[in-house]
Amino acid sequence: MNEIAADGLHLWRGEAHVLQGVTLSVSAGECLQVTGANGSGKTTLLRALCGLVPLEAGHVSWRGTDIRVDPEAFHGELAYLGHDNGLKGDLTSAENLHYAVGMRRRIGRHEIATALERCGVPAARGIPVRRLSAGQRRRVALARVLLTGAALWLLDEPGSNLDAAGHALLAELIAAHAGAGGLALVATHQALGLPAGAQRSVTLQALTGQGTAAREDRP
Repeated sequence: MNEIAADGLHLWRGEAHVLQGVTLSVSAGECLQVTGANGSGKTTLLRALCGLVPLEAGHVSWRGTDIRVDPEAFHGELAYLGHDNGLKGDLTSAENLHYAVGMRRRIGRHEIATALERCGVPAARGIPVRRLSAGQRRRVALARVLLTGAALWLLDEPGSNLDAAGHALLAELIAAHAGAGGLALVATHQALGLPAGAQRSVTLQALTGQGTAAREDRP
């Protein structure tokens, strides 16, 4: 069964204890929203779940196996979207998607066009990314997440620069992904607007001088 689990994560940044004993899990068909004040460690947590930052203690597992055992296989099933869209400004939207997704699998023009249309930017296909608005770039980045076909989505403030229609689209994409058996962890201050029962939420609480602990929010 697809499941990502973090057990007792501890992480320091210099003399600051950023994460302290953070434990959580997300299973197939679930979306977990991670909230918390600025500086509470939301981005650090997502990067730790990706295996991008070293942990002082604790471990992250995917399908019951520590992600350090076979990181390439784990990353092959992961789609990560951070604050930066990860797009090349001089390439068109289609070229960005062709090369980014093409490193994982073969992809055709029709798939790219369909994903851009699904994300509301069909006309951006042949336009250099540097000429797009910030919101349009975010939509292209979401199209990349879709095209990876990854089971696990880790999204850091995915609604950045999106308008109201863009936020509604984001909710549709996440709900459809979870409905198809995918998993999503989303760090955001904003309400996701998913259907009732479609998500859980956990709040990272800064503990003065002691780092951050996670508390799951109950209805």
